[in-house]
Amino acid sequence: QVRVVESGGGLVQAGGSLRLSCAASGSTFTINSMGWYRQAPGNERELVASIKSGGTTNYADSVKGRFSISRDNTKNTVYLQMNSLKPEDTAVYYCRVEFLRWGYDRLNYWGQGTQVTVSS
Repeated sequence: QVRVVESGGGLVQAGGSLRLSCAASGSTFTINSMGWYRQAPGNERELVASIKSGGTTNYADSVKGRFSISRDNTKNTVYLQMNSLKPEDTAVYYCRVEFLRWGYDRLNYWGQGTQVTVSS
């Protein structure tokens, strides 16, 4: 049974920082990419940042220079360091983990989400 568990959300004032963590467990397959997405009320879920197994990262334009994604492959964990937070960053943040089965079959699993609220 694959589990993807996020932690680290909360309430912070504008300009503050938060660090999200996401740990994956329960699979013997290799993790290919890991990513963070967010969804604000009334909006579609959007990509925030992603990181491939080799370390290549990708960021949404709205968070470039403020957020940083990293991963610890020994712990199957991905992190999102969020600095200079703005009220518009308020959303539920979801972790996505992509496993690679048999070298080509991509299996995606999502966490339950963690709320991030930035007050002005």
